[in-house]
Amino acid sequence: MTNNSADNAAVTFRDMGLPEAILKTLINLGYETPSPIQAAMIPHIMQGRDVLGQAQTGTGKTAAFALPLLSGLDLNVKAGKPQVLVLAPTRELAIQVAEAFQKYAENLPHFHVLPIYGGQSYGPQLSALRRGVHVVVGTPGRVIDHLEKNSLDLSELKTLVLDEADEMLRMGFIDDVEQILKKTPAERQTTLFSATMPPAIKRIAKTYLRDPQEITVAAKTGTADNIRQRYWLVA
Repeated sequence: MTNNSADNAAVTFRDMGLPEAILKTLINLGYETPSPIQAAMIPHIMQGRDVLGQAQTGTGKTAAFALPLLSGLDLNVKAGKPQVLVLAPTRELAIQVAEAFQKYAENLPHFHVLPIYGGQSYGPQLSALRRGVHVVVGTPGRVIDHLEKNSLDLSELKTLVLDEADEMLRMGFIDDVEQILKKTPAERQTTLFSATMPPAIKRIAKTYLRDPQEITVAAKTGTADNIRQRYWLVA
């Protein structure tokens, strides 16, 4: 693994080679300069490299993978089998990531993203998958359900994103994640994001990522030295 710490760099979104349609959207959204994780990750993801990112929520990691992956989509053909799959631990995060893709793709015509998660009826998800989507954002259990129903075809998948991998481990989804990984094309690009790197996540990275660029972003918040913290364990 190649290690790289995400430090502030005097780089712009334009410097990274993002297409004009996405740059226009970023200007409209008021995005001026990339966050450290965006500056560190976007070039590697655009080059098709596997990436292992250790970053907390709130560091801008969704844009760090969504922007370059949107740039690499083939939108010249009618939406069909998904080109990108994002796995997320909760339906709330799946919806949030799907909305982010939609927001950043505002000026990309005919782009389609679909969140799939448990607790929602299969009907709308099946209809959307039949019509065709470019990006699927889903929770592991519901993704496996669709794979078993043959309603989700990953044969043309270019990139798999594991978002908040340690949360998926904590919630007991890691076996499902591995099952999905095994059903994706061997030549796919894989990006893994995790706030912490427990042994099981390191094993996943070692097994399924190919010479990943490893990027660590320090948390923005810390504890002041003059604050005493205590905790009590309760039933």
